[in-house]
Amino acid sequence: MLKFYNTLSGQLEEFQPLKTGNVRLYICGPTVWSFAHIGNFRTFAFGDVLRRYLKYKGYNLTHVMNLTDVDDRIINEAKKAGKTIDEFTAPFIEAFWEDADALGIERPEIAPRATEHIAEMIEIIEKLLENGHAYESDGSIYYRISAFADYGKLSKINFAGNVSGASGRVDNDKYDKENANDFALWKLVDADEPTGWDASFGRGRPGWHIECSAMAMKYLGETFDIHAGGIDLKFPHHENEIAQSEGATAKLFAKYWLHAEHLKVEGETMSKSLGNYYTFRDLTRKGYSASAIRYLLLSVPYHKQLNFTFETLDGAVNTIERLRDFRKRLSESNLKDGINPDLQEKVKNYLTDFEAAMDDNLNTSQALAALHNLVREVNTALAHEVICTEDRSLILHIIDKFDSVLNIFGKVKEEILDAEIENLIEERQAARHNRNFARSDEIRDLLLEKGIVLEDTKDGVRWKRK
Repeated sequence: MLKFYNTLSGQLEEFQPLKTGNVRLYICGPTVWSFAHIGNFRTFAFGDVLRRYLKYKGYNLTHVMNLTDVDDRIINEAKKAGKTIDEFTAPFIEAFWEDADALGIERPEIAPRATEHIAEMIEIIEKLLENGHAYESDGSIYYRISAFADYGKLSKINFAGNVSGASGRVDNDKYDKENANDFALWKLVDADEPTGWDASFGRGRPGWHIECSAMAMKYLGETFDIHAGGIDLKFPHHENEIAQSEGATAKLFAKYWLHAEHLKVEGETMSKSLGNYYTFRDLTRKGYSASAIRYLLLSVPYHKQLNFTFETLDGAVNTIERLRDFRKRLSESNLKDGINPDLQEKVKNYLTDFEAAMDDNLNTSQALAALHNLVREVNTALAHEVICTEDRSLILHIIDKFDSVLNIFGKVKEEILDAEIENLIEERQAARHNRNFARSDEIRDLLLEKGIVLEDTKDGVRWKRK
């Protein structure tokens, strides 16, 4: 039974989609003004595991993740660079997809861009003006918090009094508002401002919050199953999404709300001023593999804070190498024909443990523990030579089941040595046979220089790339 901690209710709830067998999922995507950092990718890795496990459970999935390609920061940075916002954001959009692909993050079915959905935003704002949930002030349009009785139901913040700064990053109180908590839906642009769109209520540009409501409802309907994102978005962004969406439709916006907790770096909040701000590309330039970074991001359940350290990342590098070596050794071992029923029962139980962990609010820490327990069990069976060919087939199938969600092993690649290296390996084997160990060691060192590591096992010579 799949259960999620629903931020909206504040409880662990059994997941029941609105339509049997189908899930509609919205995850807030990147604001493409720079390269995504590892804190961003913690949220996107969580979203990927959520997506993969819903499919694992047999659901038909429609997943939407937006690209915020217009907001005040993007506009200001584009001006500094002397570019249009399209010119400015294009390389960061491309870089985001490259990084996400490298991290094994599946692409959503739909990835809409905010600038391509201005008409839908305008339509929602017109509804809110018509029903009294929005008002005009000095050419801008604001959402009237007092018109939505349930404001605060997601963040659990009491808005009995004014909250300074509650309007969030996009509204710096440049214009007068009825209430300090009211937030901008549409911002008046100056006459010489090139980034603006015409609307029935005046030329301007959208506020940040209205963008996600418009894109989510266009592709998933006025009410959908799951809305997810980082904990930093819970307030004000997600709270405002609920207010404007439900204010326009008078319907529930999303049934389940899931939030990924913060990523800390060496126990500190990540910031450029502290010098502990790392993009994914910063880490790969330091020589860390995408698979090791992904493993670390999944090592702590999404709803708990993750403390990133280079020590734990180094540990993830070693763990990934051990896991892949294990699968290779299992695949290549010479085994006797037949079946070991006792071993098969044990490895099936580890799959049950994995599913129980994932059903419990996507507990990836316990899911990884189930995987490591399976590896230890199989390694013991290999050492005692009690594993058979049919057992191997089952174990590899179960590993594939684990990896369809975790995606840390990667695809098995047929590695082909060129003729020179193949000849060197054969020559080394001949030297060993003739007890010419000096030549044998010389060839081993030469292959090592070429990035080929040899392992002498009871089943013969095995090799791998460094």
